[in-house]
Amino acid sequence: MTTTTVNTVLRVAPASPAVAAAHFRASLALYTDVSDVAAALASGGDPGFVLVDSRASEAWDQGHVPGALHLPTARIAERAADLLDPAVPVVTYCWGPGCDGAARAALALAELGYRVKEMLGGFEYWVREGYAYATPGGRERRAADPLTTVVDSGACGC
Repeated sequence: MTTTTVNTVLRVAPASPAVAAAHFRASLALYTDVSDVAAALASGGDPGFVLVDSRASEAWDQGHVPGALHLPTARIAERAADLLDPAVPVVTYCWGPGCDGAARAALALAELGYRVKEMLGGFEYWVREGYAYATPGGRERRAADPLTTVVDSGACGC
């Protein structure tokens, strides 16, 4: 009798195509990435969403995405109605993948009735992918990190 060894990738069988499609559709309804946000903001005109930086003032001052609205998570309940139109989707971001602040902000906004997505990678990946960011001293830009994006194109092409 022969036994088949299954590697750890396939030890749990892949989901059916229908289950996988539903999962990834739901994921794309909840998340967006830095390059897609940058492209939407750079296209000129209204991108169709408001980008919200949910970090504290000290972090905002250290650098933020140009055009973002500063609304710290702790102030969402008291300030969202004054700053956001419930008909316009919101995209939240925080520091980066090691921080769940954008998810907390997205949850707070969703509980108030806003349609919301989280920008994966946060401010860290905005900077690492070479996009300009705003500081009290003006705009700055760092060279793109070749481990996060195609250095000369500004987009991964995926």
